Amino acid sequence: MQTITKVALDAMGGDNAPAEIVKGAVDAVSSREDIKVFLVGQEDVVREELQKYPYPQERIEVVDAPEVIEMAEPPVQAIRKKKQSSLVVGMNMVKQREADAFVSAGSSGAVLVGGQTIVGRIRGIKRPPLAPIIPTETGISLLIDCGANVDARPEHLLQFAKMGSVYMENVVGIKNPRVAIVNIGAEEEKGNALVKETFPLLKECEDINFVGSIEAREIPHGGADVIVCEAFVGNVILKLYEGLSSTLIGVIKAGLMSNLKSKIGAALALPSLKKTLKAFDASQYGGAPLLGLNGLVVKTHGSSRAKEITNSIYQCVTFREENINEIIKERVADSKNNEEE
Repeated sequence: MQTITKVALDAMGGDNAPAEIVKGAVDAVSSREDIKVFLVGQEDVVREELQKYPYPQERIEVVDAPEVIEMAEPPVQAIRKKKQSSLVVGMNMVKQREADAFVSAGSSGAVLVGGQTIVGRIRGIKRPPLAPIIPTETGISLLIDCGANVDARPEHLLQFAKMGSVYMENVVGIKNPRVAIVNIGAEEEKGNALVKETFPLLKECEDINFVGSIEAREIPHGGADVIVCEAFVGNVILKLYEGLSSTLIGVIKAGLMSNLKSKIGAALALPSLKKTLKAFDASQYGGAPLLGLNGLVVKTHGSSRAKEITNSIYQCVTFREENINEIIKERVADSKNNEEE
């Protein structure tokens, strides 16, 4: 009998909600039979969008959540006050095992706060990091952390490295993934205090394949499979990565359309160019999982379209099938350490 992965999807979160969110859910259940989606949001609004599509009705269920957490709201206050918001209702479904995962393109801060306070951390995990997949010249890498812990300590980064290795090996399929820490040089003695204190911990850890420091310019070349940093640095890398990619694509398109000769050349090069650009389309990899929680929470871009929502749902299926949380409990969580006070 086929196992169904149940995903609670925040229908009200993000710049393109609910239209693109609903379309992403419909595309997911229409393409695969091992998925059920709970569209969590304002019922009348969600059903109005659903009416636009044919879909297997037994595998999409609308869960009413009349409140919406806006992007600009203080996260802690919003989570506490808006108990009937799509974000809080969806996360409670994961907590109560009514859903295997929760996906949202909504407020990053609210997702991070809700993940820790509602779903909760695995016992022994000190800080849950956000870990997006980023495209590289040789394939993909995992950037961990990119937004959850701006004041991380060395022991946190060590756990990030271990969780990132588990994810890349079991979800992505990269055996013995190379782990590197972001630094301003390749030499071991370089870096700020956090990097200098973390480096020996990573070097001595037998659970990971630590290859040393990685400079930012080596990240797009695929210099490591798991790229470890605290959230401030990680978020800067991610945003620069995204901005530079979109800028280059725009410049290339403008150049190809600048005159008749370039347009003829563009027509000849288009098939190869599309294939190359597709490899650097981050939306095909889904969202960023918040690792180390008692259930799966995935944060997608606020500007996510249906494609990224669909791929984030697929991502949840792989995560559940590979028992990532159980592996993290076994390999990463320190049974001698309880959660921080």
